Amino acid sequence: MVNILRMTGRYTLSEIRNLGRMFLFLLTSLGHIFIPPFKFRLMLRQIWFFGNKSMLVILLTGSFTGMVLSLQIYFTLRKFGSEALLGPAVALSLIRELGPVLSALMVTGRAGSALTAEIGIMRITEQIDALISMALSPKNYLIVPNLLAALISFPLLCSIFDLIGIYGGYVVAVKLLGMSSGTYFSQMQDFVEMEDIWMGIVKSLSFGLIVSWVSCYKGYTTGYGAKGVSRATTEAVVLSSILILIWDYFIGSVWT
Repeated sequence: MVNILRMTGRYTLSEIRNLGRMFLFLLTSLGHIFIPPFKFRLMLRQIWFFGNKSMLVILLTGSFTGMVLSLQIYFTLRKFGSEALLGPAVALSLIRELGPVLSALMVTGRAGSALTAEIGIMRITEQIDALISMALSPKNYLIVPNLLAALISFPLLCSIFDLIGIYGGYVVAVKLLGMSSGTYFSQMQDFVEMEDIWMGIVKSLSFGLIVSWVSCYKGYTTGYGAKGVSRATTEAVVLSSILILIWDYFIGSVWT
């Protein structure tokens, strides 16, 4: 019994220390944003990495998410004679909830894992140590551009996801289910408010910070060897996905 308690305590203290290191890593990285030199070219390259290279998966996921939402919500609303509310139901579901969450999860799987592996390989091949030996800050070159690029890319990708999802729902509602296109969009204008849009933007910004933070930290602190990089990549994707869902709940519960 004593051994079990000792192991539990040791594991708990270890996880608390890891959380402390992660938060210190985030705070110092945010502080380096205001310390020159400013790597705009690296930031633009990472915006291309997060945004353009994730476009296909965002378009596919967004369109089919909107189509599925439209199809399923229609049969639910039909039971109450409220088919005219299909447009706002699809739009609100995408803008407030599914758009930010699903787009962040897709980018985590595509770009977050690659980012962790890239920084992890730089760690095990001692490229990061080389930067330190030349009196250059690795965070200015590796972490800050990724944080800023994610903060810019995630809201844009979320907006594209929402837009293509709404038009995917339109295709199903109008072309398949026979709803009037005027009804679909006019009801949407009446029910969707600016506060709903701001909620989606805030969520996508926070998810961008979470994904870039966790991915950079796991890559920066990876263990040596191929096994260390693969483990760090897996941990980054899993932890980012869990934190996205947890933080989404807290934002939704506070922002009503």
